[in-house]
Amino acid sequence: QVQLVESGGGLVQAGDSLRLSCAASGRTFSSKHMGWFRQAPGKEREFVAAITRTGGSADYADSARGRFTISRDNAKNTVYLQMNSLKPEDTAVYYCAASTGMIYRWSSRYDIDYWGQGTQVTVSS
Repeated sequence: QVQLVESGGGLVQAGDSLRLSCAASGRTFSSKHMGWFRQAPGKEREFVAAITRTGGSADYADSARGRFTISRDNAKNTVYLQMNSLKPEDTAVYYCAASTGMIYRWSSRYDIDYWGQGTQVTVSS
C-alpha cells in the first residue's frame, strides 16, 4: 500500500501563493502517476492537476491552468502543487492522489488507487 500525506495548506488572502506538498511512503512512488484534486463544501471532488511517472508531462483543470504548477521529485518521493494568484473560489480541501493508470482531466475519484487525507486551503477576499 501507498500512504500519502499532504502539507502546506493554510489561510491566505486573494492574490497570495501557496505550495502544497505530498509525501509518499514506500518504494513505488516512481511507478505512480500523481495528481491533485480539490473538494469545496457542498461540491464534488474535482480534478486540479496531474503529472506522469517521470514528470515529463502534466495536465491542469481550466481553472488552474496558468496559475498552478504541478511537479515531482522522485528522489524525495514527493509531489508539489505551486499555487499562485489564489482566488476565493480556490478554497477547498486539496487531496493528493496516486494511480497506476494515467490521470486525466476527466478522471474521477474511482480512477484513483490511493488518496491522502487532504489539506485545507482557504483564500479570503
